[in-house]
Formats: sequence, structure tokens, C-alpha cells
Amino acid sequence: MRLALRLARTAAGEGEVPVGSVIVLDGALLGKAYNRPIAASDPSAHAEMLVLRQAGAHLKNYRLPGTTLYTTLEPCPMCAGALVHARVHRVVFGAADPRTGAAGSVMNILHNDDLNHRCEITAGVLQQECATLLEEFFKNRRSASSA
Repeated sequence: MRLALRLARTAAGEGEVPVGSVIVLDGALLGKAYNRPIAASDPSAHAEMLVLRQAGAHLKNYRLPGTTLYTTLEPCPMCAGALVHARVHRVVFGAADPRTGAAGSVMNILHNDDLNHRCEITAGVLQQECATLLEEFFKNRRSASSA
């Protein structure tokens, strides 16, 4: 999660919403990324989506069983759906997202009995650090826009 936080800080420095993600399998890093939708002009370029692509390419498989994804913010519905489709075993996140969180805050796509796969969820890891980074980013953005 500390690496995901460093990546999130990089995103903030580039003007992107500060979210960082890493994915591992048996202790081996398969991918690391941070949000890039603005830079990539791609609404799907969330950190989680980018690491899923990297892990799939690394393993040469679109299924990622046994993997653990660490991310600084609770996944949104798009990312949660992709995590389920990829068969990610476990999702660990820092800050909850009360607006679009899809791992329990607003809805729970990751652990929905109607779907054919459920991800194990661990919430609140380094929660304060992750939340503070997001809060400061949006506070700075609001003050810059009002100046």
C-alpha cells in the first residue's frame, strides 16, 4: 500500500486525482499505476484498470486468480466490474469513496452473490494517509479555481 500511496502522490503532481494501485501474485509485483484519465484522454485510465492491463500482459492471461490488488481509494463501479471479471482474489483499499465506492460504500460489486466471482475485501489500510492525500488534492483544486 505504501507503493500505491507513492504512485498516488505522483498522480497528484500531474494534476490527476491521486489514486495509485499495485497488483501482486505470490509476492511478485505484476503491475503498478496511477490515475491517468486526463493525460491519456481516456475515461477508463483509472489506476486499477491500468494495473489489470499490466498484470494480464505479464501473465499472458485475462484471468488473474490468486492476485491481490492494493489501491488507495475504494474502486468505482467500472473498476470493480473489471476486478470481478479478471477474477482478482483480494482487493485491499485505503480510503472509502462515499460517492461512487463499489466495495461497500455505495454498492458492493466486489462481493455480490449474484455475480459468478466475489473478491475478498480488506478496507481501511492506511486509510488516514489515503484520505488526507485526496482531501488536500481537492482542497487545493477548489482554492486554485476560486483564485
